Order: sequence, then C-alpha cells, then structure tokens
Amino acid sequence: MSIHKTEAIVLRRFDFHETSLIVDLYTRDFGRLSGLLKGIRTEPDKFASSLEVSSHNDVIFYKKTNTTLHLVSACDLKDNFFNIRRSLLKAGLMGVMMELVASVMQPEDKNEDIFNLALECLKELETTNSPEKVTTIFKIKILALSGFKPHFDSCVSCSNRILGQSKFSLSLGGLLCEKCYYKDLSARSIFRGTIASILYIEKNNFKNNLNLGLNPQIKKELEIILNAFLNFHLEKELKSQKVLNKLAAHI
Repeated sequence: MSIHKTEAIVLRRFDFHETSLIVDLYTRDFGRLSGLLKGIRTEPDKFASSLEVSSHNDVIFYKKTNTTLHLVSACDLKDNFFNIRRSLLKAGLMGVMMELVASVMQPEDKNEDIFNLALECLKELETTNSPEKVTTIFKIKILALSGFKPHFDSCVSCSNRILGQSKFSLSLGGLLCEKCYYKDLSARSIFRGTIASILYIEKNNFKNNLNLGLNPQIKKELEIILNAFLNFHLEKELKSQKVLNKLAAHI
C-alpha cells in the first residue's frame, strides 16, 4: 500500500457495517475513488469532517493495489457549503451535480478541470440567485470536459457545417442538417439560440458563462435537451434529477 494526500469532494456516502462509512470521492489527483473510514460512526472525533455529500476535504488515504476500495486514515474539512443545504432547491441541484460526476467519470480517471469545475460551481451555488443556471452550465461543461458531449459543431451524420435549420438526434448524439433528417425521424427541432448557448458555454470559462443571458424559452429547452441526452446515453434517469422534478411539480 502507498499513502497519498489529496483534495476531495464527497459524491456519495454509505453506511458500512455498524461502525464505518464508505464514501465515493472525486479527488484532484486521482479522479473518482472509493474510501473506507473505519469507526467514524461510533467515534466521529477520529476524523475532522463528517463527510457530508458535496463537502470539500483534504484526505489522506492508503491506496491498495488489489481492490478499488481504499482506506482513508485522515480527513480535514475545508468547506461544507452549509448555505446550499439551507435551500431545498439548491440542495437538490447539488445532488444532481454530484450524481452526474459519479455517473459520467470512470474510477481513478484523473481530470483536474472537472474537479475545479465542480468546486467552482459549488462555491457559486452557495450565494447565487440563479442556481438553475449554475447547474445548466455544469452539465454542459462536464459533458464537454469528459468527452461525453453531444455534437453541436456540425451535422453529426455528414459532418457538414449547418447553415440552415437543424434537428437534434438523441440516438446519434448531435445535430442533423436538413439533408440528413431522414437518418433519425424522431429527431426534434431546436432553437438556434439554444445551439449558440451550448457552444458558448463549452468554449468559455465558468465566470464568463455566468454573464451569459438565457431567455426563459432557451433555458427550458436546454433543460429538456440536456436531461434527455443524459437519460438516453446513461440509460437511466439520475435519481436526484427525478426527485428534483417532483419537487418542482409541487412548487
């Protein structure tokens, strides 16, 4: 076993036996990994963090070679993002972000840009009056940074530049030009403003993206398209998104 120290964001946590805890972490230096914290539930003072979901921590762990579950020996809290948890909406959106990282990123596949993106979004989510916008930016950026993004630069079928109208194909994972509509008869129409917004967010940094204006029509279409794309290609609906949708229906 080798010992390592890194920053980590908690994605998920599970009780293990009667005394311990297993956490899924997204780390700056090692990507997504799972850690076992022995005795934390009966002796919480052994660790300087309660490892709430989305919390930002410094962790020390023993990296094992014969298993994907590593032993966490120390954990110091850097930020618990308490203000996010005070809002039902923000807490729900935070849950979507954490579950999306856990679903998209492969174990121990380091991507420091995604770590920084998640941390920036959590910090912004604490204070913003537009939490849905932060989550929309996060979804678009993580898909782009992970290589999982839908194809919006040209026609996904013929690769030609799209000059006129286009449709979005879930099954093919991108835009179809008018000549290629027949490739997917279930493809849906999409506003040019929605395409332009996605391309802008993909190419610009997080702070610049916060200044991007999104009218209600484009915001709604972005939500529909991104969620449909994720559901189709992950072959499941994110549990946290399902909960958030139910919450929105009762507001």
